[in-house]
Amino acid sequence: MAAALLTAETVILHNIPYVRDIITQRRLLEDIGATVLTPELRTHKITASNIELFEAPYELVRTMRASVLALGPLLARFGKAKVSLPGGCAIGTRPIDLHLAGFEQFGAEVKLEGGNVVARAPEGGRLRAAEINFAKVTVTGTENLMMAATLAKGTTILHNAAREPEVVDLADLLNKMGARVNGAGTETLHIEGVESLGGAEHTIIPDRIETGTFIVAAALTRGELEIKDCQPDHLTAVIAKLREVGVEIHEANPTTLEVSCPKGLNASGVSTAPYPEFPTDMQAQYMVLMTQGTGRSEIVETVFENRFMHASELQRMGAHIQIDGSTAVVDGPTVLNGARVIASDLRASASLVLAGLIAQDETIIDRVYHIDRGYEKIESKLRAVGADIERIRASVTAPLHSETQAAGELA
Repeated sequence: MAAALLTAETVILHNIPYVRDIITQRRLLEDIGATVLTPELRTHKITASNIELFEAPYELVRTMRASVLALGPLLARFGKAKVSLPGGCAIGTRPIDLHLAGFEQFGAEVKLEGGNVVARAPEGGRLRAAEINFAKVTVTGTENLMMAATLAKGTTILHNAAREPEVVDLADLLNKMGARVNGAGTETLHIEGVESLGGAEHTIIPDRIETGTFIVAAALTRGELEIKDCQPDHLTAVIAKLREVGVEIHEANPTTLEVSCPKGLNASGVSTAPYPEFPTDMQAQYMVLMTQGTGRSEIVETVFENRFMHASELQRMGAHIQIDGSTAVVDGPTVLNGARVIASDLRASASLVLAGLIAQDETIIDRVYHIDRGYEKIESKLRAVGADIERIRASVTAPLHSETQAAGELA
């Protein structure tokens, strides 16, 4: 959606989920002057021909870190941008210093003013290509600089680039728009800048983390699930690890998985790492899974420094989890008991829903506005396959310009 700011022509995107972050991003685009039409629920037609404001305001950016992705396209196309420092999930500092250092290497002047990033292109209004080495792998940093580089003068090389499928998908869209991006999916990207980009039509890849979450749901409940319209080759590390602990996963065809867990679960440790390794976004779900595994597992979080906040809530439900710095030690199997718990972030929300599926008695989860950021009607999907789950208050369709208004409970 942010990439549509790179052109005055219309960009049509299919397979867009109806989740809170999409609503936030749509509001951002409309606030700065773009037109967003939704001829169908999962299709957006975005035209950014009359951008009037070159700013992503705090009230939107504070709730969704991905809003910072407006910075690269605005700076590259218009030569100026102002974006509030981002918020989102409380899972660590997640600074954008790598983004800003990259834009400076493109020749831009970057300042921090009153909590905002203010950037201007060099004299002449066009960014200059650069060779950039990321100090650490950053998905949004790779995406932001890749988008900016499509309109920069010369050929940009990004070293230690993120290899996630979402980066590849964005590169595919950019190339359809007329960009010249090579190497997506590898550690080195070459982007040859062009004078302008045009419109395009693109179908977005399935959400691999949603797929992984439902695989874990099937394993925990000893159910049998058929998961359709997914992309298993984006989940190679997750599928391998889940098979190792006893989950049976059969690829019925390239877009369908059949999942069961008839023999129970064994404990096994895991360490998160950038793609193609085990993703940090599946760590919370895996922790719940290991509460039902026989033995001890060590889960090491290497990507974010504050991503074990769900552990204390799982402990309240009876899980045997010990935290030592970046390592969580889980002993299982353990009977979980229903409790009132609080979701601290998007994936923590999902882990508590998973725990509630197998807990004795009733589990009530507060602050599920987090889960609405990344899962479309998760309670409806789970209820359709037998879960006893109900949303008590609030909805993804409620006004979403404040966390208070979006807050709700899920039992």
